[in-house]
Amino acid sequence: MKNRTSNLLVAGLLILALIGITGMFIGNPIGFLQKIAVMGFIVAAIYFVVRLIFKANPQKKEQRAFLKAARQSKKRLQKRGGESPMRNPFSGTLAPLKKSSKTKKKTPAHLTVIDGKKSKKKNRASF
Repeated sequence: MKNRTSNLLVAGLLILALIGITGMFIGNPIGFLQKIAVMGFIVAAIYFVVRLIFKANPQKKEQRAFLKAARQSKKRLQKRGGESPMRNPFSGTLAPLKKSSKTKKKTPAHLTVIDGKKSKKKNRASF
């Protein structure tokens, strides 16, 4: 019963609002359009002020940058591996029994080894 009462109340308010807007438009069309334009400018101004306030938060920028980097990394890994990470290993008949070359771990391409000079003795006389 409560749901039906609220539906009737909302429908009644919508009908009264429609009657009021129609009456305003018929009585003074130019004034009605001016009121609509003023309301639109006020809503736009409030929207831009709120957007500036929430945009200034540095944590949101960092969070957005992190999410973007995570998406790019996920796409790169899917392209490199060719398969999704949520693959069922037991979906094939003999596939889990065979060892393939794709299962070997590869070192990341972005890491390089720099050879140092640890084995050479330091000349203490040059200090």
